[in-house]
Amino acid sequence: MTTMRFAWFAGLVVLLMAGILSPTRGHAAIDGRQQASLNEDWRFQKGDSADAPVAAFDPKDWLKVTLPHTFNGADGADGGGYYRGPGWYRRAFFTADGATPSRYFLQFDGAALVADVYLNGQRVGRHEGGYAAFRFDVTAWVRPGRNVLAVRVDNSASPSIAPLGGDFTIFGGLYRGVSLIRTPLLHVDALDDGGPGVYATTVSMTSGRATVRVTTRVRNDASAARRTRVTTRILDAEGGLVAQASSVTPLAAGATTPVEQTLAIDRPRAWNGRKDPYLYAVVATVSGVEGGETDAVRVPLGLRTTRIDPDKGFFLNGEHLAVHGVNLHLDRPGVGLAVSDDDVAEDFRLMEAMGVTGLRLVHFQHPAKAYDLADRAGLVVWTEIPFNSKVGYEPEFLANLEQQLRELIRQTYNHPSVVVWGLGNEVYAADEATNQALAALQALARAEDPSRPTVYAHCCASDTDRLTTHTDVIGYNRYYGWYPDKGETIGTWADGVHRETPGRAMAVSEYGAGASILHQQDPARRPETTAGFHPEHYQALYHEKNWRDLRDRPFIWASFVWVGFDFASDGRNEGDRPGVNDKGLVSHDRRTPKDAYYWYQANWTTEPMVYITHRRQGPRVVPRADVKVYSNRPEATLTVNGVVVGTSPVQDHIAVWPDVALRPGVNRIAVQAGAGAEARSDAVEWVYDPNVLNIAEPEPAAGK
Repeated sequence: MTTMRFAWFAGLVVLLMAGILSPTRGHAAIDGRQQASLNEDWRFQKGDSADAPVAAFDPKDWLKVTLPHTFNGADGADGGGYYRGPGWYRRAFFTADGATPSRYFLQFDGAALVADVYLNGQRVGRHEGGYAAFRFDVTAWVRPGRNVLAVRVDNSASPSIAPLGGDFTIFGGLYRGVSLIRTPLLHVDALDDGGPGVYATTVSMTSGRATVRVTTRVRNDASAARRTRVTTRILDAEGGLVAQASSVTPLAAGATTPVEQTLAIDRPRAWNGRKDPYLYAVVATVSGVEGGETDAVRVPLGLRTTRIDPDKGFFLNGEHLAVHGVNLHLDRPGVGLAVSDDDVAEDFRLMEAMGVTGLRLVHFQHPAKAYDLADRAGLVVWTEIPFNSKVGYEPEFLANLEQQLRELIRQTYNHPSVVVWGLGNEVYAADEATNQALAALQALARAEDPSRPTVYAHCCASDTDRLTTHTDVIGYNRYYGWYPDKGETIGTWADGVHRETPGRAMAVSEYGAGASILHQQDPARRPETTAGFHPEHYQALYHEKNWRDLRDRPFIWASFVWVGFDFASDGRNEGDRPGVNDKGLVSHDRRTPKDAYYWYQANWTTEPMVYITHRRQGPRVVPRADVKVYSNRPEATLTVNGVVVGTSPVQDHIAVWPDVALRPGVNRIAVQAGAGAEARSDAVEWVYDPNVLNIAEPEPAAGK
C-alpha cells in the first residue's frame, strides 16, 4: 500500500470509529467516496437566535432531536393555524486529520422552505426550496477534530419561493436526513443541483440489443490538470457485468467536464411495469491515469420505452398499459413530512395491495425512497414541482421555479418509474405571468430531458385555456359529484374535451370525495363538502360511478384518485376534524382503509378478495338491511347468524343481497367468494337496536 493510500485509509478508520463516515447507499460509494449520516444528536430551538451560528455557543437548553424532524408535528394538522417561521438546529461532528487531500460536502435531503447553513461559525450557503436535496462544498470550513454545524430553517411564506399556496401544510424543519460526504479531489461532480452526476439514457432498444448513453460529470478539484480515466459498467440485477466502456479525458484544474460513453447490452431485459420491474445498475468510476484514489457512483437503469397516444392511451415497451392509481401525500399524524423510510415503504405496500399501476407524487419532489420503491414495484410515476395555486410576479420567483425543476429532473432522472415531469398544478390566475412561467419551464424541461414529456394539472379556467397548451400532455383535476357543479358527470365531460381537442393526450390528474370512517349514512346522500358530516358510504358510491366512467375511455391515458391517504391541510375545517383533507382512500394514521379502497382493489387486482361494505355503521335502527360486497370473484355466498342467505353473482365487482333480516342485538354477517385455494371470506358484526330512534341526517344544502 502506498504512503498516500495508507494515509487515506488511516484517516477513514478514524472517521468510521467516530461514527461520521460510512459507506454510502443509494448513489453508492465504492472506493474513495464515503458518506456518513448526521441524523443523530441534534439540538433544536424554535424561533430565531443571534447566537445560534456561533461555534462557541452552548445549546444545552435546546431540545434534543433526531432527524427527520419538523417543528410543525403538533400544529400542522389541527386546523388552528400553524407556526411559519425560523427554527435552529445544531450538532457537532468529528473528522480525522486530512493527510490525503479531500473534498467535503454536506448533503441535506430536504429542508423547508429555506435553509441557511453555518459550519464552525462561518456561513456556508443558502438553499431556497423545501423539497429537493441539496449539497454544499464545505471543504474550506471543515477542520480536523470537532466541527460545529448550525442550520437555520425557515418555512415562512416568501413571494420569491414556490409554493406560494396550496391545499397542504408547509411543514418546516430538517424533515429529511443530513449527511457528510468525503471524496477524492478527482471525483464525480458532487454538486450538480443535488443530482448524482451520472445520467444514463436508453438511446434504442430491441429484443436483441439496447444502446445506452451514459454521461458522467467529472470534477477536478486539484491544483493541476489531470488525465482522467472514466470507466462505466452496467450490471444486471444479480451484479453480473453486461457492458463496459472506458475512456481517458484531460481535465483542467478546477474544471467540471461531462464525459459521454455509449454501451450496448445484448438480449436486454426490459423494465416492464408491475409485470417485470427489472433493474440494471450503472456504475461510473473516475480515477487518475497516473494513479491515486478513485471515486464511483451507482445509479439505477431501467430499459424501457414509453408513448402516450391521444386516442389509445399509454404504451410501455410498445404494449398498452392502463395507468391508474392515486395522488400521494406522505405526511402522518404527529410527524408531518418527517417520515421514515419504513413509513414510505408501508405507504407503497398499501397502494400496491390496492392494485395501483401509477402514482402522482404531489405537489413537490418526494424523498428518494419513494422513487426507489416505485422503480422496484414497476409503477408509472408523475412527479412535479411546487408551482401550485399562485404565481409570483417577480423575476426571482421564476428563477426559483427553474431551480426546483432542474433539481427535480437531475435528482430523479435515472429512475425508470418517472415518465412525466409535472410543471404545475391548479394555478388560479390564467394571466400572462402564469403562461410565461409555464412556457419557460417547458423550455427548461425539454433542454434538461428531451426523453420525457411534460404535463400540467389544470383546474380552473376553461378546458382549452392557454394554460393547457404549454406542456406536451395535459391533466385535469375534476370533482364531478363532489364539489358543486352543473350536473355533468366526469364521463360526459371527458367526452366533450376529447371531441374539442382530439389530438391532445389527456389524463385525469385528480378526482375524489371526502369521507370519515366515523360518519355513516344509509342510504347515503351527497353531503355538503365544507360541512362536518362526510359519510364514508357516499365516497364509495362516488368512486363506483367515477371509476366506471374513466375505465371505459381509453383516450384518458392515466387517472389518479385524490388522494391515497388523508393528509394535513391545516386551513381546512370539515369532515370529522379540522386540519385534515379527508379524501384519502386510507385514514391519515394508515390503520383503516375505507370502503372505496376495496372497490379499487376489486377492480385493479387479480389476487382473490371479498369485502363487506358499509361495515362501520353504528347501531342499526331498522330490522332489514342491504348487504353489499366488493369482490373480484364471479360469485359470493352470504351467511347471516350462521344461516345461508344465498349465493349472488358478482356483477361488475359488486354483489348485493337486498332487504336482509336482522335480529335484535348482534348479527354476524359473513361472506365467502371463490372456491378451493382461491376462496376468500370476510365477516362483520352489525348491531340492530329497535330501541334507538331513527333520526336521519339533515338534508345537505341545495346544490352541494
